[in-house]
Amino acid sequence: MNYQFEWNPVLSQLDRFADGAAMTLALSFGSILLGTLVGTAGAIAAAFGGPWLQRAARIYVEAIRNTPFLIQLFIIFFGLPTVGLQIDAITAAVIAMTVNLGAYSTEIIRAGLQAVHRSQLEAAAALGMTRWQLIRHVALVPAFEKVYPALTSQFTLMMLTSSVVSAISVEELTAVASQIDSQTFRTFESYILVMFIYIGLALLLRAAFALIGNLVFRRRRVVARARKAARTARVAPLAHAELTPAVAGSAK
Repeated sequence: MNYQFEWNPVLSQLDRFADGAAMTLALSFGSILLGTLVGTAGAIAAAFGGPWLQRAARIYVEAIRNTPFLIQLFIIFFGLPTVGLQIDAITAAVIAMTVNLGAYSTEIIRAGLQAVHRSQLEAAAALGMTRWQLIRHVALVPAFEKVYPALTSQFTLMMLTSSVVSAISVEELTAVASQIDSQTFRTFESYILVMFIYIGLALLLRAAFALIGNLVFRRRRVVARARKAARTARVAPLAHAELTPAVAGSAK
């Protein structure tokens, strides 16, 4: 093997790599926001909706999870114009990523909703909460806290999956690498650099999501610890009071 690495032709294009990374993040954040909304709606329909809503949510989830993302992308970008809906490549990419992430988020959030104990839902209903108040305050918030790690892992995976949209000429990070490779003929260098950029983006997203999770759910954890400490403080004097007569009796 006589291949010699030459990094200068590739490193001279760092500004283009930066633009590609910015497009990747923009597509990712847009689809994460919209996909989470779709997933939340789908999870509520699957967990609390009527039979028809539950069936529709299951069909949507199974259709998306059992087909390749590339096919979904092609249907949106090449299929919709045939029925008169003209959309540009970036819009098609965001729609495809949103639909894909929405299906996976539906299943993740649904699992969190079903993990909420039925007694909590029954207690909220007994207090006179409306159905929406019950879902919002009693079910959704604890569900999101339970599934937050799995959900954010799916977000990171969607950022990596965004490389597929280069197939419809969206100039994200992989597309930029392909262009630079065709211009410089430095294949190893181009894609090795992109690999490390993707690793950096993934680590950045994971750190950001961890920080957001700590900020959002920290108050709930503090309140939970305070309630646990209060229960322990109430139980301890009772246990001591019950133990004292027994000790006195044994002493006699």
